[in-house]
Amino acid sequence: MDRLPKIGLPILIFGILLIILIAKSTVTIDSGEAGVLYKTFSGGVVTEQPPLNEGFHFVAPWNKVFVYEVRQQSLDEKMQVLSSNGLEIKLDASIWFQPDYNDLGKLHQEKGEAYIQRVLQPAVRSAARAVVGRYAPEQLYASKREAIQKEIFEETQVLLKNQYVQINEVLVRDVSLPATIKDAIERKLRQEQESLEYVFRLTKAEQEAERQRIDAEGKARANEILAASLTDMVLKEKGIQATVELAKSPNAKVVVIGSGDEGLPLILGNN
Repeated sequence: MDRLPKIGLPILIFGILLIILIAKSTVTIDSGEAGVLYKTFSGGVVTEQPPLNEGFHFVAPWNKVFVYEVRQQSLDEKMQVLSSNGLEIKLDASIWFQPDYNDLGKLHQEKGEAYIQRVLQPAVRSAARAVVGRYAPEQLYASKREAIQKEIFEETQVLLKNQYVQINEVLVRDVSLPATIKDAIERKLRQEQESLEYVFRLTKAEQEAERQRIDAEGKARANEILAASLTDMVLKEKGIQATVELAKSPNAKVVVIGSGDEGLPLILGNN
């Protein structure tokens, strides 16, 4: 009985050490994450093998695991850049990106955990300066937002080549110009719109005048054709037909045959 405490103490110490060892030898990778293994005594960062995927892993207690988020992430950037004529433009953009999963070890080894600040942000800012510098302020304000969005995306892709970072999209949320320039552009746009509206009304008036001219020419031509076809014989025939129709009506009247200037019947005494 006296020996039990002496035996129990080492067992207790051994159990505690075993628990610590197991705790140090396991790592859990959450969803949307991956782990880079660092071997302290055998080569450092593991770059030739895929990273540790989601789930529970056993590692040697003297090694380390650096966990990275590998799902798509968003970086919001507010930048001040210069237009083609040297005016300061404020650009508000969002960048969708994620680290290259298969090269996560190389990313950790060469860029480190602060790769967003060291690689991604400088690339996006450099691309934005290069792209916006090609355009005048009125182009950026009016119609070129989608164009610069696409160009910044393409420029950033070039800069991030072989940097182990994948860029998925660049979204330009806002382009802000100096107040004086913005007011001047808005006045210019209003004037252009008014000019276009005036041209539209003028064109419409010219089209209406042309329509009326064509209509008048058509009527004149029809009258010419009608006048050419109305001979004396035709007129007499039409007069006789009209007289016959009137004679059929129940109203009392006197019809004199052959007394008109043209030899047409006359209708008298319409009662």
